Amino acid sequence: MDLPVDEWKSYILQKWSLLPKSIQVTISTAETLHDLFLHSSPLLQPEDEMFLKRLSGGYLVGKDPDASLFYREKGNQKFQAKDYMGAAVLYSKGVSHSGPSSTDISLCYANRSAALFHLGQYETCLKDIVRAQTHGYPERLQPKLLLRKAECLVTLGRPQEASQTVIDLESSFAAKPTLSASQFQILQRILCRVKVKVQEKENLPEIFPEALTKTFEGVDLREENEQIPGASSSVSLHVDPLKGRYLVATKDILPGELLVKEDAFVSVLNPGEVPLWPRGLESKWDIQVTNGDLHCHRCLRHTLAPVPCDGCSYAKYCSQECMQQAWDRYHSVECSLGALLLTLGLFCHVALRSTLLARFEDVGKVTKKLCGEMSNQGICLPESKNPAQTLKYDLGGEGDKKDKAVETPIPGCDINGKYERNYNAIFHLLPHTENHSPEHKFLCALSVSALCRQLEAAGLQAFTTDLKPTKLKAAEPPVLCAELSVWGVAMLRHMLQLQCNAQAITTIQQTGSKESLITDTRRVRLATALFPVVSLLNHSCSPNTSVSFIGTIATIRASQLIRSGQEILHCYGPHESRMGVAERRQKLRSQYFFDCDCPPCEREKQRPSAGPGRGAFRCHRCRALLQGDDVLSCSGPACMESVSRDLLVSRLQDLQRQVGAAQKHLRNGRLEVAIQLLLGCQSDAESFLSAEHSVVGEIEDALAQAYAALGDWEKSATHLQKSLQVVEVHHGPSSVEMGHELFKLAQVFFNGNDPFLLSC
Repeated sequence: MDLPVDEWKSYILQKWSLLPKSIQVTISTAETLHDLFLHSSPLLQPEDEMFLKRLSGGYLVGKDPDASLFYREKGNQKFQAKDYMGAAVLYSKGVSHSGPSSTDISLCYANRSAALFHLGQYETCLKDIVRAQTHGYPERLQPKLLLRKAECLVTLGRPQEASQTVIDLESSFAAKPTLSASQFQILQRILCRVKVKVQEKENLPEIFPEALTKTFEGVDLREENEQIPGASSSVSLHVDPLKGRYLVATKDILPGELLVKEDAFVSVLNPGEVPLWPRGLESKWDIQVTNGDLHCHRCLRHTLAPVPCDGCSYAKYCSQECMQQAWDRYHSVECSLGALLLTLGLFCHVALRSTLLARFEDVGKVTKKLCGEMSNQGICLPESKNPAQTLKYDLGGEGDKKDKAVETPIPGCDINGKYERNYNAIFHLLPHTENHSPEHKFLCALSVSALCRQLEAAGLQAFTTDLKPTKLKAAEPPVLCAELSVWGVAMLRHMLQLQCNAQAITTIQQTGSKESLITDTRRVRLATALFPVVSLLNHSCSPNTSVSFIGTIATIRASQLIRSGQEILHCYGPHESRMGVAERRQKLRSQYFFDCDCPPCEREKQRPSAGPGRGAFRCHRCRALLQGDDVLSCSGPACMESVSRDLLVSRLQDLQRQVGAAQKHLRNGRLEVAIQLLLGCQSDAESFLSAEHSVVGEIEDALAQAYAALGDWEKSATHLQKSLQVVEVHHGPSSVEMGHELFKLAQVFFNGNDPFLLSC
């Protein structure tokens, strides 16, 4: 959730409505973000903070041994049912809720290693075995762990290590016979089997999987731009009074050419739907799986074996190294604020993390940047001996020793015109303060104020300018210092920036049943981030680039031939293949505060009737398209049929409910029932919807899935090809959606041994 939870939003909006008109006017007309923060912050009262604290209390982000036991038992149930993936996730939840160096965490690590072993993740299994031992795994259970370790080593082709593990295990049996006779016999049989495997493997060369792991992740720019780090030399940076900064091709760019490869300056994992603890219920722990359970909270890498923060149950990482880097750079401050940050939303979290990361740049330059909002008021920080120095906005390197103000031609560039991929670039992203509603600005200002006060209450000088990266200083008795106010203004700026400048990091997620032979996928948002270079790209409803992500790294490639002198364009979401011009323009205006005049919008505005069949109704008598507003008339030359739009919309909604019910039967494996319902829906749709209507495509796609599950590949392919026709009309022949459908069709042909495909 980008903004705070609904309860806090409603509470603040009500507070706004009760403010005297004069205060509302003062906040609404504030000329700077400093004025906005200065007038709003004192309005946050203790009772407001108590309400926010109660809301935050619903998120369980601390350690709890009872939760650890709960998740371990649930994981055991999944393991016994041979759902090893589900078991691993639940054991991970148990790990997260366990304290370090406890029996609970060692048992969860050991159990997770067993699940990972069955999933074939032997390297990760070995790491969990080491973690279990490090955290004090009970000695009486060690033989099971050592046997698993030996089996992993054998499978990985490391016979010498496996042999040593077997020797250690036999020595353990001899020295401390703590097992019962039956347990000893079982382990001896397994040990004999492992020893045979070791002997078979001893003469084989070791496997080095790391030598085989080079992937697309290692692809770099052919020639990096000297003025724009992370961008290709094929582009240059320009600025325009109306559209701001933008990139232009300096030569002809071929489709597929890599134009930008950039790591996010800041990113925060989208936690998904983190459920609040429903007070009064018997169990306060959920078993729902979210992004936060499956991805590293720093690098976003997918993992089934996360390493948790030692101080909270929320933050999880793919490795000890990632955990330490996150702790050093920001999590040491965020750790105690997890529940509050979940309550205040992703934008507030990104704003806090951005300011925390700014500490690792030149302190003098960062301070001057943050004083920019205050300079008109003549306010400077306590440590600045010369107030005039605070009024100089040094955007460059060392600055002028004579206090000469430096002007740069393009915001975010240094004195040499080089674009800085750092906090300077982030700071110069426009917050569009004048375009946000007064209520929204008040909500953001009070949310940031609450966050600042919690930092004080926690006794953390999170923003001290002489802060070292590896250790936080404990504060003196909390006082809202002038410096913390400056950083509060910075967080407010970032929170307002994010509506127009945040980039969603997405990933492809498999949907449907794990047993299905046909893989279906969807794109989901994984994180919210700020990319200094990617943010330079302007929008088009028909862009000439495509963006993809590997972890926190964004790569932008040309999706078509881009001629020298043409602007490099990116789609902000509303694409011509997904919605009409009116809807696109409304969405862009409400979120990004501009009226789109890209070529597709101009074309559609001049030809509003283009593509009438995409979501249209048709006559049930002659099959011609229906036209009109409230009452639709048949466009056929000899047909006088007419019908109410409301009646057709109601009929469409009923059809969509039936399709939804059929899809539910399909997910639950009731294939015959699903097919009968879908065939009925298909017949109904044909009587009043155009052949290109999106619902017609949904029906055909669902029928293709159902017949594929029954093994009737011919019928599956027939329906999938009909679905393809609808997808092409809606999204275009070169769209990602078209690629997904074609991939499914290829799977159908492959599984059905289609002779045409086999002959290719």
